[in-house]
Amino acid sequence: MSSTVGPIPEFELPDSCLAFLVHLDVEKGYSPATVQAYGRDVEQFERFLSRRDRSLAEPEGVNREDVRSFLAELHRMGVRKSSMSRKLSSLRTLFRYLRKSGLATGNPMAGVGNPKQDKRHPKSLNVDQALAVMEDQVSAGPEGLRDLALAELLYGSGLRISEALDLNVDDIDPGSGILRVMGKGRKERIVPLSDASVRRLKAYLAQRHAFPVEPQERALFLGSRGGRLNRRQAARIVEHMAGLAGLPQSISPHTLRHSFASHLLQSGADLRSVQELLGHKRLTTTQRYTHLNLAQITRAYDAAHPRSKKKDD
Repeated sequence: MSSTVGPIPEFELPDSCLAFLVHLDVEKGYSPATVQAYGRDVEQFERFLSRRDRSLAEPEGVNREDVRSFLAELHRMGVRKSSMSRKLSSLRTLFRYLRKSGLATGNPMAGVGNPKQDKRHPKSLNVDQALAVMEDQVSAGPEGLRDLALAELLYGSGLRISEALDLNVDDIDPGSGILRVMGKGRKERIVPLSDASVRRLKAYLAQRHAFPVEPQERALFLGSRGGRLNRRQAARIVEHMAGLAGLPQSISPHTLRHSFASHLLQSGADLRSVQELLGHKRLTTTQRYTHLNLAQITRAYDAAHPRSKKKDD
């Protein structure tokens, strides 16, 4: 069966799993993008189970070995460990819902741990590189103004790409100099708008009507067809802007957010304030950026300080 409820797209899933997605949407208040991510993860597991003559329609027939075999397949496919952990989290949430709803008694997720993550620190631009991305190099017109406004929010206010794309026109008041953002877990936070962001937003909003937009569409950032801009389109926009600035096109929206945090810390901002601005639940998440800055400081020391020079014996 497939779903047409709320923001949930067509998923080939049993009714119990579709009810789970509706539960996330209606009762938990998760964003459409989050609900869709859960749906994709569960649907992928259901397709895997079907090749083993099993189905989530009969959850008691699903066991721990199925889950571990699913992980092994993801590993063979080259899926990143962070993505594998997210899929496991989706399945844990699903089976917890099934048990609480009386639709299952067993828990095939018990004893299945997340893959050990490789230590990776966030990738960041230096200040000159970040400013180069923000230059007026994109095409003139509404789409160029949109691209600049989006990039400024990511770098100037440290928004997650999902937070920026979820914004509606009514959420924006450039004159106030602040922005209310609905972050992870439906937790609202207030972030400042830089002067550059205010200018870019005002310029874009003045031309937003040039998109083929329906009167009832309230999305702030619009695609070429007038609907809400999606993550893939946003990633291509940032890649294009990076290319125009002469930077590798591996630059992503997350890179701009990481650069926001890194540059604040380099300029003396305290860790707790940066944590609040980023919307991190745990301080340890924000502390990753201090490792990045330490590495940069060490490289600068090695390159410049006479005591760091190794003498040839």
